[in-house]
Amino acid sequence: MEPNHKRIILGSGSPRRRDLMGGLDLEFCVDTLNNFVETIDSEAIPSEVPVLMSQGKSHGFHRDLQPDEVLVTADTVVIVDGKVLGKPHSRAQAVEMLRTLSGRTHEVLTAVTIRDCSSEETFTDSTLVTFLELSDSQIDYYIDKYRPFDKAGAYGVQEWIGYVAIERLEGSFYNVMGFPVHKVYRELLKYI
Repeated sequence: MEPNHKRIILGSGSPRRRDLMGGLDLEFCVDTLNNFVETIDSEAIPSEVPVLMSQGKSHGFHRDLQPDEVLVTADTVVIVDGKVLGKPHSRAQAVEMLRTLSGRTHEVLTAVTIRDCSSEETFTDSTLVTFLELSDSQIDYYIDKYRPFDKAGAYGVQEWIGYVAIERLEGSFYNVMGFPVHKVYRELLKYI
């Protein structure tokens, strides 16, 4: 890749997003300072939640952007039965989420906001994920060993549970990890 014309800032503390962004061979830095408080309005339409969160993270960035900078923020949710599953706040909540996903298909929806001083764009990517039935002992093993408390829906597709329980994916694998890199790359090229 040619050198970036603009300085790319990834406004995310997610190690998975950092690794996936690195795979694009674009120079970037990580800056997670942000004034946005992540709360979900109970009345929000599930498909709008990641969009609102991604835009909120972008506009909550701790300072104004310089003319030579472009900011990338993202948010991922799991949607099942018309409800949003975010990150679990406890072991019990993680168990409940994985029991809900067991033997069923759910949607993983990621929204990404790319913004510079003069323009802004938010786009989404959706992947359908089908889980095999999970036993309580498998759920306990996964939670105790992998501690998925920083992951939407209480699981990481790239971890043990992805190897043993995911029967089918319809869409981008990387979107399920939280960052649809194929779309991020295409859209970033318009900014840099």
